This record gives sequence, C-alpha cells and structure tokens, in this order.
Amino acid sequence: MSVLITGGAGFIGSHLAEALLETGEEVWALDDLSTGNLRNILPLFEHPRFHFEEGSVLDAGKVRKVAANCRKIYHLAAVVGVRLVFEKPLETIETNVQGTEIVLKTALQYGCKVLIASTSEVYGKDTRNGDKFRETDDITLATSLRWGYACSKALDEYLARSYAQQKGLPVVIVRFFNTVGPRQSPAYGMVIPRFIRQALTGKPITIYGDGKQVRSFGWVGDVVRSIMQLMAISQSEGQVVNIGNDEPVTIEDLAHKIKAKTESDSQIAHIPYEQAYGPDFEDIRYRVPDIGKLRNMIAYEPTVNLEEILNRTIAFEKQSTA
Repeated sequence: MSVLITGGAGFIGSHLAEALLETGEEVWALDDLSTGNLRNILPLFEHPRFHFEEGSVLDAGKVRKVAANCRKIYHLAAVVGVRLVFEKPLETIETNVQGTEIVLKTALQYGCKVLIASTSEVYGKDTRNGDKFRETDDITLATSLRWGYACSKALDEYLARSYAQQKGLPVVIVRFFNTVGPRQSPAYGMVIPRFIRQALTGKPITIYGDGKQVRSFGWVGDVVRSIMQLMAISQSEGQVVNIGNDEPVTIEDLAHKIKAKTESDSQIAHIPYEQAYGPDFEDIRYRVPDIGKLRNMIAYEPTVNLEEILNRTIAFEKQSTA
C-alpha cells in the first residue's frame, strides 16, 4: 500500500516525500506544477518507491488513479501565498474547496486516512490582543476578498469534519503557521526567503507596512515530523491541530537579523501595503500559535529555533545561488 501527497512537488510536499521514503513508504506525488517545482523532487526520481504524476487535484479521475492503492492521503495541494491569493481570488476558492471535496470523496471510496492541510489564516482578523491562537478560538473574517483564502480553507475544514462525523472517514486537520526551510520560494510573498535573497543580492530588504507585525516560524522538518506522527495515531482523527513554532518575532526584527547574518549592505525599506498588494488589503498584526494540543498529542517540541532556521536557510540560499 502507498501514500499519496497532493501538492507533492511543493515546498512542504517535497520534504514530506523525502521523509516518508526514509521510513520505507511507497510514495505517489500529484502536482500540477502551478506553484510546485520539479526541481524540488528531482533527486527522488531515482528512488524505486517514488512515483510522480503531473496533474491537478481538480481532476477527479487522476486523483482516483493515484489514490487507488493508497492507505493514506496527505492533501497539501492548494493555492498558496499572499500575493497569489490576492491576485487570483476565484482560482483560490475553486482550487481549495473543489480540490478538497474531490480528495475526501476519493478517500472515502478507497478507505484512506486523510490529512487536510489548513492554515493559520482561518483565524482571520486579530481580535485577541496578542494572545496565541488556540484551536477553540472563534473565527473572525471580513468582507474583503483578501479573506477568500481563509474562508476557503475554513470550508475545507468543515467539509473534512463533516465527512468524519457523517461518513466515518478518518480525517486529521492541521493548521499550518509560517513554515520555513530549503526550497521555499519567495515568489508568492514568503517573507524569509524574500528577505534573504534581497540581502544576498544587495537589494533593499522590503518590509510591507510598519514592520511591527508579529509572526512565528516553524522549521519544515519539525512540521513534516508532526504531520507524520499525527497520521500514525488514532487520537488525532477528527481533530484540528495547530502546527508551528510559538517563538514570536516582529517582521522588522526579522529583517535586521537577516541583514546582520548575511553581512549585507542592503537598506531596509518600508513599502505601504497598497503599493505591495493593491487597495483593500488587510494585514494581521499578531499570528503566533498555541501548540499545547500538539504537545499533548505527540509530545511535540520544536527542534530548530528561529536563529538556526535563519542560519540554515541562508546557507541553502547561498549554495543555491553560488
């Protein structure tokens, strides 16, 4: 029996494929390469237990084809990145919702356990005055299309939980907070690779807004380990779980750390949101997870702190551009 990863050529998907192969699994990766990249999985093509199928998660026939012999599905395929989501709200909603429905129907047909990748964005607007976000918190969204992505992922969660309750499908829902590591593209607004590449090339390190926004960043290896462990236990079924690191940092401090670590001469520049994303954009001031539930379920502790995340990611970017 095999494991299917939708979005398997993406940043997290490619790391997950590597980790699953190391445990002896047979892995199928499905990706339409819209944001994923074959370079991410190129070394895996020599592995006898790795299989790649180019195609969309919206293609129900193709999803059924690659899932037919699978016992687990990691559903990571989605429209991702603030810039892409803001520029293509219709594609965002269609891909995220229809794709998830197809995956859930397929999983039910073949008896697969499913992990649904959701996002911290579902928490919506920050109304908690700096408190960490807990899985039991209410969701607060607004009318701007900026929130279409959050709404689509929230609907994914309701779909998954409904399949679990009404159909008995074993489903795990994880809310990813900012995940960082090698192979993450800066093209869609991912802040750490963008800052690092700007610093290494001497371009201005561009902060959107005032830089006082607070975020936290989890190492991709910790994230992958977490979802594999959650998929291995029955206690996670039907649950929604935050995954990330609870170490906060402001975006301004992050920019200064990266400038210092790269020994860059880049200037740090502030750009208004409307210039970066256009009008009608709202940012989130504070986004840090409470990971107590994850700790209780799998005795989770992050193994890589922010300083080491930056060191490793900078080293990777230097090697990639050498």
